[in-house]
Amino acid sequence: MRPLQRFMSLTLFLAVTAFASHAHARSDASFMKEAAHAGAAEIEASKLAVSKAKSADVKSFADTMIADHTKVADELKALAATKNVKLPDGPSVKQKAEIKLIDAGDNDKFDERYAKNFGVKAHEDTIKLFEEAAKNAKDPEVKAWAEKTLPGLRHHLEMAQALSVAPKK
Repeated sequence: MRPLQRFMSLTLFLAVTAFASHAHARSDASFMKEAAHAGAAEIEASKLAVSKAKSADVKSFADTMIADHTKVADELKALAATKNVKLPDGPSVKQKAEIKLIDAGDNDKFDERYAKNFGVKAHEDTIKLFEEAAKNAKDPEVKAWAEKTLPGLRHHLEMAQALSVAPKK
């Protein structure tokens, strides 16, 4: 192989490797950002539930969600800082709209809306997000954190499904 061809082949190989590495890092960063959004939405919706819910069980569940998701958010912030990933500081625009929707409407139905949207559905979605990261994250620390967090998220889903106002399958 001539020197120019060898140089071009090596350059192409290095560019592809760098791009693939960047794409993997970007996907891990995307996971961390989505996880931060999900946690912030859970905390914000749960704070609303503490003040608006009528059921003592729903209020207790919301208190647990605030405490647990705040702890997880702090762990995520520490992990993201070591990876130079800037996390969002609140829910996504879509999640903010969902919080407004559970706040709107008949106050007698608030508990049901919260349990359905932020108890059951949000945890189902978040579990899928974390399972994907636990399986496919390229950074071993990100992968380990996702794996470590999954049992707590699954427990939250079970707690939400046990609420009397939660949708039954």
